[in-house]
Amino acid sequence: MNYPLTFRFKLLAFSPQIYVEDAAGKTVCYVKQKLFRLRENVEVHTDETRQQMHSTITADRIIDWSARYTFRDASGNVIGSMGRRGMRSLWSAHYDVFGTSSTMPLFSIREENPMAKLLDGLLGGLPIIGLFTGLFLHPKYLATRSNGTPVMRLTKEAAFFEGRFLLERLGDIEEGEEMAIILSYLMMNLLERSRG
Repeated sequence: MNYPLTFRFKLLAFSPQIYVEDAAGKTVCYVKQKLFRLRENVEVHTDETRQQMHSTITADRIIDWSARYTFRDASGNVIGSMGRRGMRSLWSAHYDVFGTSSTMPLFSIREENPMAKLLDGLLGGLPIIGLFTGLFLHPKYLATRSNGTPVMRLTKEAAFFEGRFLLERLGDIEEGEEMAIILSYLMMNLLERSRG
């Protein structure tokens, strides 16, 4: 994949939409989340025409507290999964990423500066001020292997009228692991946006 990847969120859309583009501006995947679902079921398409399915993300339960989200490719084969750490995620985002058959997490995604996310969430909802928080508050989310080696970092960037994140590759990673982490970041963003 051609890094860095850019995640763009339409802020004024009725239902959440995410565009993921590579360094050349080519769309890698597109998500338009359906509203009013009891259990999360996200369809990831190759572009915004939604003609071709890329993958799906499904939750194992209705309530997302410590839920596990399974990633499947267009053929239905499991790519991996992701789970939010319940109590540990109250102060800062903390997610574990699992492989296709592993019960132990292969990667961990953590918020590097919880205060930036807290201020971004609090001030972002205020009229007028919320338009400018994206210019100076930049939460970062680091994905590391179980031994602490960093592999990817997602950083919020300055943007008007849209959410914009940059995903950088920091270390070596296998193709299957790479897609599991990208889908984990995508789902994490949907979950964190719904929490403010």
